[in-house]
Amino acid sequence: MQKFDPRGRKVKILATVGPASRDPEMLRRLFKAGADAFRVNMSHGDHATHAETMKAIRELEREFYRPVAILCDLQGPKLRVGTFKDGKAVIRHSGHFTLDRNPEPGDETRVELPHPELFGLMSKGDRLLINDGKIRLVVKEADDERIFCSAEVGGVISDRKGVNVPDAEVPIPALTGKDRKDLAFAMENGADWIGLSFVQRPEDLAEARKLMGGKGALCAKIEKPMAVRRLDELIEMSDGIMVARGDLGVELEPQEVPPLQKKIVNAARLKGKPVIVATQMLESMIESPAPTRAEVSDVANAVYDGADAVMLSAETAAGEWPEEAVTIMHKIAHQVERDPDYIERVRLLDTPPDPTTADALAHACMTIADTVKIGAITVFTGSGSTARRVARERPSVPMLVLTPSMRTARRMGLLWGAHAVATKDIGSFEEMIAKGKRMALRHGFGEAGSKLIALAGVPFGTPGSTNLLHIVTLSGDELEKYEG
Repeated sequence: MQKFDPRGRKVKILATVGPASRDPEMLRRLFKAGADAFRVNMSHGDHATHAETMKAIRELEREFYRPVAILCDLQGPKLRVGTFKDGKAVIRHSGHFTLDRNPEPGDETRVELPHPELFGLMSKGDRLLINDGKIRLVVKEADDERIFCSAEVGGVISDRKGVNVPDAEVPIPALTGKDRKDLAFAMENGADWIGLSFVQRPEDLAEARKLMGGKGALCAKIEKPMAVRRLDELIEMSDGIMVARGDLGVELEPQEVPPLQKKIVNAARLKGKPVIVATQMLESMIESPAPTRAEVSDVANAVYDGADAVMLSAETAAGEWPEEAVTIMHKIAHQVERDPDYIERVRLLDTPPDPTTADALAHACMTIADTVKIGAITVFTGSGSTARRVARERPSVPMLVLTPSMRTARRMGLLWGAHAVATKDIGSFEEMIAKGKRMALRHGFGEAGSKLIALAGVPFGTPGSTNLLHIVTLSGDELEKYEG
């Protein structure tokens, strides 16, 4: 077992695993290049393959003595058209096209829409987007049997292409039968986070959380306009948020997505919930060994906005340059965080502490680190709530999160500024201070003369009891004395 030094950055990198990266040696290379967490996309592959992937990720933990977060991303329901006589048809620009309940193969005038819940739901003027928005239909008339549309943008339509309904709340649950099986598999195999797709309403999250049975953390993917309208409720009900820009970009106009991204990031930060910016961040690196300048700026802006994590999708799952994609994302984040104005920029969002002792102490950690030269903020936590409070303040120094729970340590893989270590529980103030000093030295967060902030709750082991802040100075020989 070898020690793995801190990343030297606060934002986390979430890398998607796929055919290009599921080999254990490639996973190892991605981890060493900078991946803090791995996303297992349940839309592709089978359970046996995913189980092998998750096992290989857990082997990395044992090799590098560092908790690694696994996020299992559920597919969610997919709305699709039926089939065509010739496998495809052409919808004329400004022409008419009908979606109906007739199961016979379609043509250039009509096709089956095998989703009865959509009939009677659509109103005149509503949009239907087909094949990721490449075809845009506007509803002219709708009843329980057919939806008659005009083609705002026509084109080639083929069998079972996806349908997006941006202007209505679709009355179908976020969890399909497949999702339920995938969720059960993820829990059985120790997933740390669950990504829930197609979230529209708080009830979607309540159902998923019930099925999770107290295991894992729940990440709501914001990918539909209906979710944006109930954003605060969804943040309240979840453990984290993902800005799923790909699907948002289908259902919204492209220019609407950037300000919405900032709104979602800020809303999650205000609540102290981790927020991930995802999709198309280094898209050109699926085929190219280097990103475009615009992509670099996109990643940098997400870091400047204070996102907890940035995500790679097809770049690492199916691209030709997975290791290079993680490496450049790490370099971008590292460069941004070296900017003297970085901390000021991420604090442009005012996050006033709640009127609680825990929030007041978390806020004090930030101001002390700004005033005194501090090596790290050492946070002792069982559930991780204290670490989330500190991260919400975006302190200028890293957090060394010490927890007796491996489950909590792994979840920290998506929390800004957190370097988590699973360690034995503590029973006294003296033991806490001694252990905090040793861990800081062991994990590269200080040397002789360095100051640390220790934050914890007394009595130890009581959730939500954060009430103690202490500043200590390292002598530098704490490890030798302990081992001696």
